[in-house]
Amino acid sequence: MTVDNYAPATTPAGPTPSEIDERMAIAERLLRSTADRAYDGELDIDWDADIDPEKAWSTEKRGTLFGTELYEGLDDAQKLTLSRAEAVAILTYGINAEVGLCTNLLRGVFTNDNLADEHTLYSLTEIAEETRHSTMFGRLINKTEMEPYRRPKLLSMPLRLIGFIPHGPLVYAGTLLVEEVLDRVQRESMADETIQPHVRQLMKIHVLEEARHITFARNELIQATEKCGPISLAVNRVLIALLTLFVMPTLVDSQAYRSVGIGQLAGWKAAQRSPRYRENATFMCGPMLTFFYEAGLIKGRLTTKIYKMSRSLPDEVLSQLEGGRRRR
Repeated sequence: MTVDNYAPATTPAGPTPSEIDERMAIAERLLRSTADRAYDGELDIDWDADIDPEKAWSTEKRGTLFGTELYEGLDDAQKLTLSRAEAVAILTYGINAEVGLCTNLLRGVFTNDNLADEHTLYSLTEIAEETRHSTMFGRLINKTEMEPYRRPKLLSMPLRLIGFIPHGPLVYAGTLLVEEVLDRVQRESMADETIQPHVRQLMKIHVLEEARHITFARNELIQATEKCGPISLAVNRVLIALLTLFVMPTLVDSQAYRSVGIGQLAGWKAAQRSPRYRENATFMCGPMLTFFYEAGLIKGRLTTKIYKMSRSLPDEVLSQLEGGRRRR
């Protein structure tokens, strides 16, 4: 089936294309985009090509230790090693996160009354893409000749409980916390000519396909928010804020610092105290948190305080929050 002759699935008793609601219309559009622009990491990355020993694995200024005394004490070879280790940490994080995303998407399919409507079909399409992404991430980890980092035991139980979290704003906000943070890093890195060609090509593929996933998750988040009662919404706001507080400090596993002889705790502390921490946090989370604010998810004294603790709020959102407090 080609894109040109693809049409929404309908039944005699079902809706006509003109009656499909916004949710179905978005899913249909994303299905068309998938058919038109899709890649296969197995075929579209030259895995047989050699690694360039002089190129980094991530954009230097986004490194967690960049700008710290610990980083300045490393020689050039160690800096390349650290960039490779941090790349492996982020790829490992990506695989774990995408497995969780697929779990929630599958739950959505199971609870949908119509297993052939556009929303279900796109959910299944996204699951297929996410599994290909995880395979692609795994291949790149193998290319680094490093082992993926094992999940800390503290994180294992929450990940196992993902399937029991009720579908609602928290689930879709959590999806965006994964997809949008990685998207921001990768959009910048894919244009960075100092980075390994394998990494840049992987990121180009991932960014293209994640753009659809972000559109889908944002729409689902808005609809889930609109269905919430005031108490449920207030609880979801606080939980989403706590997730945001948690993401940045754990994005890069502190085990990565051991690759250059830096202790895990010392490296983690230096990363949290880095003069560039807020710049990187707002770069990675800024567009997403602006969307959260516009969707009404950053409200209330406790929620706002947690977001401020994350040091991820962009200046324009901070100024609006402060302006609102002054008016009260």
